[in-house]
Amino acid sequence: MKSFRALISGIILSWGWTRAMIALAAGALSALAMAPFNAWPILFLTIPVAVWLIDGAGAGRLGGIPAAAMSGWWFGFGYFVAGLYWVGYAFLVDAQTFAWLLPFAVMGLPAGLALFMAFGFALARLIWAPNAFRILSLACALTVSEWLRGHILTGFPWNAFGYALTEPLAFAQSASLVGLWGLTFIAVAVFASPAALIDDPHVTRRPWIPLVVSLVLLVAMGGYGAIRLANQPTQFVDKVKLRLMQPNLQQDVKFNYAAKQMVMEKYLSLSDRATGPQSSGVRDSTILIWPESAFPFFLAREADAMAQIANLLPPGTVLVTGAIRPPDQPAGTQITRAYNSIYVIDHDGTILSIYDKLHLVPFGEYLPFQSAMEKLGFVQITKVRGGFIPGDRRRTMTVPNAPRMLPLICYEAIFPGDIVPGDDRPNWIVNLTNDGWFGISTGPYQHLQQARLRAIEEGLPIVRSANTGISAVIDPFGRIVTQLGLGAEGVLDSALPKPASPTLFSRVRDIPVALAVALSTVIVIRRRAKQKP
Repeated sequence: MKSFRALISGIILSWGWTRAMIALAAGALSALAMAPFNAWPILFLTIPVAVWLIDGAGAGRLGGIPAAAMSGWWFGFGYFVAGLYWVGYAFLVDAQTFAWLLPFAVMGLPAGLALFMAFGFALARLIWAPNAFRILSLACALTVSEWLRGHILTGFPWNAFGYALTEPLAFAQSASLVGLWGLTFIAVAVFASPAALIDDPHVTRRPWIPLVVSLVLLVAMGGYGAIRLANQPTQFVDKVKLRLMQPNLQQDVKFNYAAKQMVMEKYLSLSDRATGPQSSGVRDSTILIWPESAFPFFLAREADAMAQIANLLPPGTVLVTGAIRPPDQPAGTQITRAYNSIYVIDHDGTILSIYDKLHLVPFGEYLPFQSAMEKLGFVQITKVRGGFIPGDRRRTMTVPNAPRMLPLICYEAIFPGDIVPGDDRPNWIVNLTNDGWFGISTGPYQHLQQARLRAIEEGLPIVRSANTGISAVIDPFGRIVTQLGLGAEGVLDSALPKPASPTLFSRVRDIPVALAVALSTVIVIRRRAKQKP
């Protein structure tokens, strides 16, 4: 016990590069709590380190706020480098053009995101309460900073701490009540609780209470989730048969117009592949689904491609596919910008409806200050001059002989509370994506994890078609009905799960977690005030 306390004292009293490396290592290890590892118990070791680092910042100038912020930046830098290293893969697809940017992506993005962690640590130090109540200080501060990360500059809530409580699936069911940010508040408070064990028992009565309460809370979450899953079996919509096609195309092929016919032939043959002795290929399905930006050309302007699709689809079957769409312009006008879109195409080749992606990816689909940066020679990874055009609104789509569908493209599915129109609740969500940019890495697993949590939050099934995987059909409780693994080629046949009743989160959004953070902040500020002479 003495050696353990000596180790903790070493963390609290560390300074300079030693302190920075401790924070960096703790942050990097924390990334193991995310998919595909889901080693969330690691946070019982790493989040207390954050508490002790902030403890040790108290003797510095300005109440230790700058020192806490610096520790937070190093913690965040380690966390985001380990969790987002796969972003660099996208810069190797066209290495001749973009490889020089690889260090800036792998290090620059984490460095920027770490500023939010620095803010969280600084805010925690500002409201640092005595004894075990400092655990609430950290939970409040990091929930606020993570929420800001999910909203500022279009937002990037990837790998928020709440995702640590999505495996096992029973834990994740609490997202139907409080959403991702509620899970984040719970996760930080629970995983920080061991920090109280080192408190002086003469100052802190029963320092083991926070850990016991945290374990009881985890058991309660697991029990609630287990009961919810047991009482809500997956149910399916009658007469709707899905077929998801996962072509596993490499990116240099997917964006090469010269490969047009090869791409079409692969799509057509794969879509009609028999999956068993009783299979009739695409004729067994009512909805065929292809992934994001499926074609190396403008689909609606290629009459032969549309004719081949019409020949593929039997009567009663429609195609839902991603495609790059040019803006409506007079014939002969030079195309300088485009939409990233989803088409619903009938069996006779008629385009029934179109959705244009609303939430575009910075540096992937557009550049900040696009015109100025293009004049300096910069282009975004997709190389669309002028950048993609954002859609005008979030909306559902009508699909023949099926319930109303909400379309989402790629990382639109990572934004909690911002995917379902408030006045137009759909019956299911289709998420078309292309994670082929990121190779065989942890990125696609994390992307699937986040889409899965949206299903639980909203009580809606998600049908996910990905170019290289992971394609999946997910029921409204987050259960994966069927899936195709990363890097696999093939088709998935499945029925469409029915939606659940609207969840508490879908009705009130972030109100419960906002109240919890506000109340906890009042508590820690009052405790802090009582501590002062």
